[in-house]
Amino acid sequence: MHVLLTGASGVVGRFILNRLLDDGCTVTVLGRRPVDGVAAAFRTYDLVDPDPQLPQADALVHCALVHEPGKFRGGEGDEPERFRKLNVDGTRRLFEAAAKMGCRTVVFLSSRAVYGDHRQGEKLTETDAPAPDTLYGDVKLAGEAALKALCGQRMRGIVLRATGVYGPGSGSADHKWSGLFRDFASGIPIASRRGTEVHGDDLAAAVALVLEERRENEEPFQIYNVSDLLLDRQDLLALYAAEAGLNLEVPAASDQAPGEMTTDRLRALGWSPGGTEKLKVFLRSIAGRGAAGT
Repeated sequence: MHVLLTGASGVVGRFILNRLLDDGCTVTVLGRRPVDGVAAAFRTYDLVDPDPQLPQADALVHCALVHEPGKFRGGEGDEPERFRKLNVDGTRRLFEAAAKMGCRTVVFLSSRAVYGDHRQGEKLTETDAPAPDTLYGDVKLAGEAALKALCGQRMRGIVLRATGVYGPGSGSADHKWSGLFRDFASGIPIASRRGTEVHGDDLAAAVALVLEERRENEEPFQIYNVSDLLLDRQDLLALYAAEAGLNLEVPAASDQAPGEMTTDRLRALGWSPGGTEKLKVFLRSIAGRGAAGT
């Protein structure tokens, strides 16, 4: 299978790139520059391109997002309208170009942000009416709509609404919790928080699953939630402290709980994330490299 991949050098895209290559796919990276150290073809691409010219391929996986470095929610910085225009219009043009070139499958990496952050403690299912309350969520929902409008007999579209993604960083030893662990090891008080997480390898496994041939009676447009753990910082830091040999006080448990996505639809396809044991393996792998995991 020949797969076009945007955002391949990003935090999430690198996991997907590695999985596709491991599965024997031919991958063409669409981006501003090639990804070092990987056996993938490259085609210059940017979300600002007014008329993307794509090579013929079986599938497109779209992970790219124009945003402030290190931020997704809040990634618009001081230019919200530019953020909206680049990402919404750029995504629509990309999907249209993929359809024009005969892509049979398009996978769009969306976000749990389309449900909104107001549904504290609720179960979130793919059939729930989206109600984003951030610009990031609005942009992702607009991308979903752009894909749905193009789907039919010739092309199927698959949306993966992913939660927070953890795991080894792309291109460096840094990772999403490096700053948190550094502050914790330095004795800086840590605010309580609870969130949902999935390992990048498990997200990539979800991409690999949905790229398989269309299943019997499958609708041309599908949405799947991708989440694994409801994780409190108290538990995360306690696990890290145990692995790193730190005798430090962890923050109190959070009294807030985010909406938690159900993943029954994806698990029915055979998806099986690693849960707490995979988290422990990751923490064990970074504990010996210092508090920042570097």
